[in-house]
Amino acid sequence: MKAGIVVLTGAGISRESGLATFRDRDGIWSRVRLEDVATPEAFQRDPAAVQAFYNARRAALRNPAIAPNDAHRALARLEQNYAGEVLIVTQNVDNLHERAGSSAVLHMHGALGEARCLRCDAVTTWTDDITPHSACPACHATALRPNVVWFGEMPFHMELIETALSRCGVFVAIGTSGQVYPAAGFINAVAGRARSYELTMEPSAVSPLFDRVVHGPATRTVPDLVERLLG
Repeated sequence: MKAGIVVLTGAGISRESGLATFRDRDGIWSRVRLEDVATPEAFQRDPAAVQAFYNARRAALRNPAIAPNDAHRALARLEQNYAGEVLIVTQNVDNLHERAGSSAVLHMHGALGEARCLRCDAVTTWTDDITPHSACPACHATALRPNVVWFGEMPFHMELIETALSRCGVFVAIGTSGQVYPAAGFINAVAGRARSYELTMEPSAVSPLFDRVVHGPATRTVPDLVERLLG
């Protein structure tokens, strides 16, 4: 069996599907202050504003025009045909990897299609708006929040991710800024041991640490690399 592959994906892989990135010049954080919508303090201060922000993002994901692109489909093909383990670790909260056919996906920053109850901590599939009247299916409390990781909170699945990084033979980062930790530090866990590739539109904050950096749209660079890895 071939050495395992860990793929880290960021907002750049979903941009060509019509979803906005965060840190580009025209990204979400250029229009909305993260302190107002993506911190526990913001939710305590103005839960309605935070819910409205994520309700709008959830609605965008329900748009039939938003669909997996060639990069998502190429990674699904890699998982299905590679003679070794393939794990996708995504910073994205969309479901495009799963819709493309990938099954081994860890959402380290949570998922837009889930809600978490602040009363009983149950996590529920949730694709509609979360309103003040939305009740937890488990305990019936009206205490739901998006099951996403806000700034200042611990990302999900870190033990599983660290284990996968420690034993992989190939590490690929796609569409990430290299500015958000701990994901930006994953390259340090594999540098000098695993082959590493960065696929990005422009250099990231950690590009010099990769063995190979390829610039271009994900819909071109990802299928090309997948063919190389399968070959």
